[in-house]
Amino acid sequence: MLYQLHELNRTWMAPFTELARANARIFGTDGTWLSSLPGADRASAANELLYRIGKDYEKPPFAIHQVVKDGHDVPVVEKVALDKPFCRLLRFKRYTDDAANILGMKDQPTVLVVAPLSGHHATLLRDTVRTLLPDHKVYITDWVDARMVPTEAGAFTLDDYVAYIEEFIRHIGAERLHVISVCQPTVPVLAAVSLMAARGEPTPRSLVMMGGPIDTRESPTAVNTLATQKPLSWFSGNVIHTVPQDYPGHGRRVYPGFLQHTGFVAMNPERHFMSHWDFYSSLVQGDLDDASSHRRFYDEYNAVLDMPAEYYLDTISVVFQQHLLPRGLWDVAGERVDPSAITGTALLTIEGELDDISGQGQTRAAHVLCTGVVDAHREHLTVEGAGHYGIFSGRRWRTQVYPQVRDFIARYAAPPMAQAAPSAPVPAARKPR
Repeated sequence: MLYQLHELNRTWMAPFTELARANARIFGTDGTWLSSLPGADRASAANELLYRIGKDYEKPPFAIHQVVKDGHDVPVVEKVALDKPFCRLLRFKRYTDDAANILGMKDQPTVLVVAPLSGHHATLLRDTVRTLLPDHKVYITDWVDARMVPTEAGAFTLDDYVAYIEEFIRHIGAERLHVISVCQPTVPVLAAVSLMAARGEPTPRSLVMMGGPIDTRESPTAVNTLATQKPLSWFSGNVIHTVPQDYPGHGRRVYPGFLQHTGFVAMNPERHFMSHWDFYSSLVQGDLDDASSHRRFYDEYNAVLDMPAEYYLDTISVVFQQHLLPRGLWDVAGERVDPSAITGTALLTIEGELDDISGQGQTRAAHVLCTGVVDAHREHLTVEGAGHYGIFSGRRWRTQVYPQVRDFIARYAAPPMAQAAPSAPVPAARKPR
């Protein structure tokens, strides 16, 4: 009943939240008689803080409408390249009338950014996409909130996730593709490419793996510890709930977004408390830039989706408890995942020095597994002073990480090694749900 109680509380709080929003505007808008009262600035700030704490946070838009390329503004249109029940493959299509730009962009590398299905929406990688766009053709996986997927679509497991990645790679075309996986998807991406390589299928020219749990036995973090201290039955009994009525996915078992958000905040409660206090102080002092920065961050941070229960429990078991990938024991739909089968794909792993989600060595472990990739086509980068988010978003990403990612991809714009020709017809691809 927890999900139902949450929805009841949300509905009950809605009028008070909207009242706080209205009060913030009345006390804070110049020209109203209430704004001239003593303490009006504090009343406005307090009401806006209450509104933002109590409001619903929907998925924010990517809102990438143009980028600058060689000094020219290049319009960008977001298009759905492939629409699946649990994920949309998006392309950020660039348009220009400049002949030189057209020729230049035509030959640029194609990149698939695989966003995590671990709470936040794919828009968390907005900065990643925006930075890539001037130099690449960019696709991204846009995972669907599980509460919006009707039960008729069936379950969604970790095996299905791997199958989705395979389908997306085939749809775009592996021969000219570079894949960037951020955090959680490093595991299913490595599995998908390993399976494709073992079948003799073309594989992407390069893999860039950022802050992911390839082997969580290396430098375990608080996240890893929680996953290993409790049995799988505890997660199934305590964090899995049923989507209530009024949603398309009612009846589906999920790990609800509101519970995930509670866990996120509980990891650093003091930091979030001080952030909200600073927001209140900025509003009182009229520091609109700081207040706007706070709004942008929490509009993204507080927007959390429901995860399918089957996928979440599979991930806990396979990745964090049994470590099946690094132990060489993972079977996906009856096929053994063998990263050593990858030979025609270059590998770059990236870790943050201060990452408290995926500890140092967890992503780098991919090099131990991918023995078929020669040393000349592997690289590792540890970003000094960077936490988990700093390796794919923000100043460090733009100034330290991205230039090396861009140059690595550019080096393999032509195949780094000859792709192995299939010795037998490629078996029919599994049909992911």
